[in-house]
Amino acid sequence: MSSDDYKIDIEVETRYVEEQSLPEQNHYVFTYTITIRNSGTVPAQLLRRHWVITDANNRVQEVRGEGVVGEQPHLKPGEHFRYTSGTMLETPVGSMRGAYHMIADNGVEFEAEIPVFTLAIPRTLH
Repeated sequence: MSSDDYKIDIEVETRYVEEQSLPEQNHYVFTYTITIRNSGTVPAQLLRRHWVITDANNRVQEVRGEGVVGEQPHLKPGEHFRYTSGTMLETPVGSMRGAYHMIADNGVEFEAEIPVFTLAIPRTLH
C-alpha cells in the first residue's frame, strides 16, 4: 500500500451570509460547502473533524467533533460527499483550516488535511 491508496481531495466554496450578519455588532456569518472525494484506492470513512478558525484579530477557535453535519460518510474510491455548514466571525475576514480523521476499510487510520481557505465579505480583499 502506498500513500496514494489513502488520498482524500477536498474542495471548498464559501459564502458571506449578509442577511444573518450584523456588522455593527461585529457578527459576520459565513457558510462553507465542502466536497470530500476519495481519490485513493481504498474505501474509507470519515470519523472526526478538527477545525482551526482564525479571525482578523488573530482570535482562534478550535472545533473538534464526530463526523460532519451529523454524518460519518463512507466513501468508496471515486465517490464524494458534499455538505454545507457555517461559522460566525467577529471580523469581516478570517480563515479556516483543519483535518478529517479517516479510517480505511483495511483498518489504517489517516488524516485528510483541509487546506486553509479564506472567509471574507465581498469586496474586502483584492
